[in-house]
Amino acid sequence: MESPRPVATPAGPSSGPTNLTERRYLWPLILVTSLFFLWAVGVNLNDILIPHLRGAFHLTDFQSSFVQLAFFGGYFLAAWPAGWIVERVGYQRGIVFGLIICATGACLFIPAAYIHLYTAFLGCLFIMACGQSFLEVCANPYVTFLGPPQTSERRLNLAQSFNALGAVATPVFGSALILARAHKFAGSANPAAAEADIVRLPYLIIVVIFLCMAVLIGLSHLPKISGEAADVDTAAARHILHFPHLLRGVAAQFFYVGAQVGVASFVIRFVEYTHPGTTDVEAANYLKLHLLAFMIGRFGGSALMKRFAPASMLATFAAGSLVSVALVLTSRGPAALVGIVLLGFFHSIMFPTIFALSIRNLGSATRKGSSLLVMSIIGGAIFPPLMGRLSDATNIQVAFFVPLVCYCFVLYFGMRGYRPKESPVLAESAG
Repeated sequence: MESPRPVATPAGPSSGPTNLTERRYLWPLILVTSLFFLWAVGVNLNDILIPHLRGAFHLTDFQSSFVQLAFFGGYFLAAWPAGWIVERVGYQRGIVFGLIICATGACLFIPAAYIHLYTAFLGCLFIMACGQSFLEVCANPYVTFLGPPQTSERRLNLAQSFNALGAVATPVFGSALILARAHKFAGSANPAAAEADIVRLPYLIIVVIFLCMAVLIGLSHLPKISGEAADVDTAAARHILHFPHLLRGVAAQFFYVGAQVGVASFVIRFVEYTHPGTTDVEAANYLKLHLLAFMIGRFGGSALMKRFAPASMLATFAAGSLVSVALVLTSRGPAALVGIVLLGFFHSIMFPTIFALSIRNLGSATRKGSSLLVMSIIGGAIFPPLMGRLSDATNIQVAFFVPLVCYCFVLYFGMRGYRPKESPVLAESAG
């Protein structure tokens, strides 16, 4: 059950304490931060599944990108219902519910592999994504509440750093248990049985981990947010569209997630194209380096926010992404590989920083704003197919023009678009 202790609502910058969190919130912060590691497995295992399913089902680049369409489509469709449910049951029960849905989707991978249908795999990914949408709606804003408002961006970046740690671990785990074993079973007389054997172990491990976390969080005493389970259908919440910085943040998150997922989805394909003769297992090493750079950027970015404004860092990292993607587009030698790896570094702080800047000053509208930001993850379903279609029509290198466009909007948000304006609804309420 949840403790009745209230937690302050995040606000804009002001004078006061700058500690990352308070002693009483340390265990809840650790527990919720562990979720960021967990859902990285679900998201980043897709980057391993794409080349595997592409070979198993003889798919084009466009068809293989349906993995991300199914996954991030689930995020989009579940986000608003998740926010509505969390308003009524609270963050803790919302997290438990999300973990159970994730475990259900992972469990269904085993029968999907036996029937050997691409659409069945997509259905399982969709269910897992619905559960992870609940976790995103709950965990991201909850972390911003667990300490001083002035350090909310640092706190969320630190929590998201463990998401990056999971992103680095997943390709190692996925390459060993999926790609390497797929080569072992290549040419099997019974492809359905071989497919089942390949995915059974990794997804059984995922099921067990998600269920154990559901039990642990369900039995823990997490602090309750002020007004968490109450009727929050206030004027501010009803008029959430009156927060222009939130709307720009939703757009920035849409473009960022589209770019990040699109790049990661085709790292292996890009390396194979620019360096003919490279196997998918060898090319997966560059995905590991890409995600290692992502993790380094997350931890380093969280530390740098002690000295530099989050918005300024966001703009700097967006500019770095533009330079890196230019290397990818204009070279087929070592410089292109450097660009692919550096994109992971410059992606690192974008999601949590955009999220935290966008929910500033929302007050009781924070949950609805969080739902909109999670819905914007639909960019991950839209931009990879665009890249896949462009790749099929030209080549995978040309497809990287798509993320280049995305970084331009993120740069604008970091320079000007993040600035909150006083909502006319809140001004009327104050009057």
